[in-house]
Amino acid sequence: MEAQHTILKDTYALQNGVAIPRIGLGTWKIPNAEASKAVQDAVAIGYRHIDTARAYDNEAGVGEGVRACGVPRERLFITSKIPAEVKDYDSAVQEIDASLKALGLETIDLMLIHSPQPWDQFGDAERFFVENREVWRALEEAYEAGKLRAIGVSNFAQVDLDSLLETCSVRPMVNQIRVHITQTPVDLIQQSLSRGMLVEAYSPIAHGNLLENERVGAMAKRYGVSIPQLSIRYTLQLGLLALPKTANPQHMVDNVDVDFFITDDDMQTLKDMPPVEN
Repeated sequence: MEAQHTILKDTYALQNGVAIPRIGLGTWKIPNAEASKAVQDAVAIGYRHIDTARAYDNEAGVGEGVRACGVPRERLFITSKIPAEVKDYDSAVQEIDASLKALGLETIDLMLIHSPQPWDQFGDAERFFVENREVWRALEEAYEAGKLRAIGVSNFAQVDLDSLLETCSVRPMVNQIRVHITQTPVDLIQQSLSRGMLVEAYSPIAHGNLLENERVGAMAKRYGVSIPQLSIRYTLQLGLLALPKTANPQHMVDNVDVDFFITDDDMQTLKDMPPVEN
């Protein structure tokens, strides 16, 4: 049965006018064999936004779930990502087409560069500015050709955005970054928003680490909600899109039961919480 939560019907408008649901289902670490059921369960609950990636190796399962869920394709929003290791134009073109084929879709609603750096070099000094511009050119061409309805980036820092914006023909519409209580990159969020990008918050529960945070737990108890609900509501009140990941249908329901309001003072307290040792 579809959950009756307004958040599942709320959308943001990307800079090209495309509507994107305000909360989505992340599918990282959901095996391909389980992805179809996860998508069908989520759609039955009311989710309309599913986030996957080439690197997750579950696009085929996600696509199967999209076709089997009983909701028309045009009412769903599907995101995928070019692998972080792909840093040239030709390979990017191939990966976009490979995603379309694996998903079994004629169009992907949003395609992102998964990271400005290959994962084994993430955080290093080398930023791959020239290479990312070539990958972006492949995204722009696929967008202009109608294969993609929107394009963006993920894990891009300010310097990476600055480089891309110097030469791009189509501006990035999304920056998907890790945002959660104890890790709120305020400057990066503001820079992305000021340049017309929607910021998507992946890992809003910090890969589950917030479940052990006593301060967060105490505040959640005061609101009469769970830690995941407080954490997801926090990202939404920052003006971001939330992407909690789960294959558990009950968690899918609980994660969208966030029709409450965190006070300004409590939002500031959460925003100021320092990183903790995991």
